[in-house]
Amino acid sequence: MIKRFVEISNGPAHLSLRLGQLVLTREKEEIGTVPIEDLGVLIVDHPQCTYTHGALTALAENNVAVVVCGPNHHPAALLLPAESNSTQAESIAAQAAASEAVRNRLWKEIVRAKINAQAEILERLKIEAGALRRLAGMVRAGDPQNLEAQAAQRYWRVAMGPGFRRDRDGDPPNNLLNYGYMVLRASTARAICGAGLSPSLGLHHRNRYNAFVLADDLMEPLRPFVDAAVRRIWDKSEPELTKPVRAELLEMLAAPVQWKQERSPLIVALARYAASVREVLAGKLKRPQIPGLPAPADEQP
Repeated sequence: MIKRFVEISNGPAHLSLRLGQLVLTREKEEIGTVPIEDLGVLIVDHPQCTYTHGALTALAENNVAVVVCGPNHHPAALLLPAESNSTQAESIAAQAAASEAVRNRLWKEIVRAKINAQAEILERLKIEAGALRRLAGMVRAGDPQNLEAQAAQRYWRVAMGPGFRRDRDGDPPNNLLNYGYMVLRASTARAICGAGLSPSLGLHHRNRYNAFVLADDLMEPLRPFVDAAVRRIWDKSEPELTKPVRAELLEMLAAPVQWKQERSPLIVALARYAASVREVLAGKLKRPQIPGLPAPADEQP
């Protein structure tokens, strides 16, 4: 079942729980309900929203990623469950005990998949990407040459058109990229918790103030999915983060991606991806199964 993605942004709301339903009220009038078990990601982007303890507890128990945004639409907090998998203690123990060689091998696969996905984006834009393909083939365990950064320099130079510079606080479409990455990060963190792993034990990212370093690691090869969605929006000259634009970026989670020999919604593939990472960390798999970009729409059956 594909989980739903809900954003609350067009006015204040009170969130409460009733018979397994998340109930939204405004000025004491009920404006909507949704079964909590159907939710995957809830984004709250209005400063006057309030919650009951029961609603927050039920959201956590159902492994719903709750993103609370600040005035700039950037995430101010991310609520995730403390327990979401029956073998969580065993999985986290294996994660913590994984050798540096295993972590470096995982990071190699992640970087290689990211660079190849960036190359695929450029090729679909009819831009030559041979240099990126070559860099992807050169990535070694742990990426000691930092080929990820070298690829990024080549990629951003052309991915969003002349004059674009990737900067979190920069001009559009940086605002669209920021929002898309926020949604992807929350969904990745949710998948990690669902797999019984700790989002705080990373492979490559290191930041003592960041509780979601593993989410930042695992989302890297999926960032080009956001880039592709933003490029489509940007080509339509829609630089503002309007409600329709945010809705279009949220729909990315339901878009089909390539999973092994089949296509799967991204949010479903994320769960499988996180589970495969758990198996690598536990020594049961050699390589993670990383979702790939699906065939372009005009080539799909």
